[in-house]
Amino acid sequence: MNSDAIEQVLLVGCQTKDQLDDDFDYSMSELESLTKTAKGQVVMTVTQKRSVIDPATYIGRGKVSEIEEIINELDVDLIIFNDELTPSQVRNLSASFEIRIVDRTQLILDIFAKRAQSREGILQVELAQLNYLLPRLKGQGTALSRLGGGIGTRGPGETKLESDRRHIRRRMDEIKTQLSTILSHRERYRERRKQNQTIQIALVGYTNAGKSTLLNKLTNADTLEEDLLFATLDPTTRKLKLPSGLNVLLSDTVGFIQDLPTTLIAAFRSTLEEVCEADFILHVVDGSHPNHFQHEQTVLSLLDELEVKDVTVLTVYNKRDKIHEDFYPSSKHNTIKVSAFSKEDRDSLLKEIERLLKEKMEFYRVFILPTEGKLLAECVEKSIVLEKEWNDNIQKYEVSGYIHPSLGLSQKLKERME
Repeated sequence: MNSDAIEQVLLVGCQTKDQLDDDFDYSMSELESLTKTAKGQVVMTVTQKRSVIDPATYIGRGKVSEIEEIINELDVDLIIFNDELTPSQVRNLSASFEIRIVDRTQLILDIFAKRAQSREGILQVELAQLNYLLPRLKGQGTALSRLGGGIGTRGPGETKLESDRRHIRRRMDEIKTQLSTILSHRERYRERRKQNQTIQIALVGYTNAGKSTLLNKLTNADTLEEDLLFATLDPTTRKLKLPSGLNVLLSDTVGFIQDLPTTLIAAFRSTLEEVCEADFILHVVDGSHPNHFQHEQTVLSLLDELEVKDVTVLTVYNKRDKIHEDFYPSSKHNTIKVSAFSKEDRDSLLKEIERLLKEKMEFYRVFILPTEGKLLAECVEKSIVLEKEWNDNIQKYEVSGYIHPSLGLSQKLKERME
């Protein structure tokens, strides 16, 4: 099969007693969206309610028989399960069905494999896929050889991974070595940025919240914008000028999702360190989404996992033009409603970013000689200048404003004030 062909997919989900109906229904609709992103077409959805997941087959034996009949009746290429299956569940289900089976984790990994563009992104996804596949190789042989491509087999899945565990481990070691080299380059780049002393703002949010659109509109960047989950995978950093003239760096990050595979969080930790290093976080939420509250909580819990603390967060409820009139912000942080496509809204957002940054800054007033043009330019670019006037009496510029205490310029200005 051509790996880009539209596959006919059967979705299977199991709702346990501790899962609310609304949460389960949303999880299944999200699985359908993920399937669409992976170029699959859902032909039918099968669900079951159980007190606990069946340890042998995920769903009960009766449902397994029911699915066998559905496969015979419908032209189904693939079954996608709404949870991460254990190696034994994969083996048992593969023995029951004549077609390939994929779980939620494998589906997300597949989308990442298709969308990674940078060398680092491609390597990180491959490492996550190999980590996922290694314990599941026994019993995957028949499943992988049934179709030569398609959802769940992109990236390393297209090779016969089951043939040589040592080869896989060797490949994983190679990837880790290559990633450590890339990581050292990234750390040097970060160090240079720190030396250049620029305030860093990170864009975070649930996948498809509109982060890339906002980045593009604010900075005239050209990152991919699509109404699909995980449209952007590789991080992008652009310079952004605030109303006062202060220059900051704005970084887009990979979108979060509930039940994001732990292998992916581990693999993308270095990419997500952009968030850990940030001086300010813009948390973008699709305010028009019925599950916006759940999306917010997912992102916040992942930020906790990354140990992001003591950083100012501004929650940006995007798609304001589609937000319901009864909408009420649920964030404990500062909030603003915007439409990324409205210049007026973007201007308001920039003013709010500047206002909140200013709260963390310190006031300064200094006198600068006309020969110190470099220092004057630095003040304009790296601080919020309130006043810049030429003082005839002392033949110097009188400059006042606010400076972030983490910047090297702050110390220079303090020395002048003493």
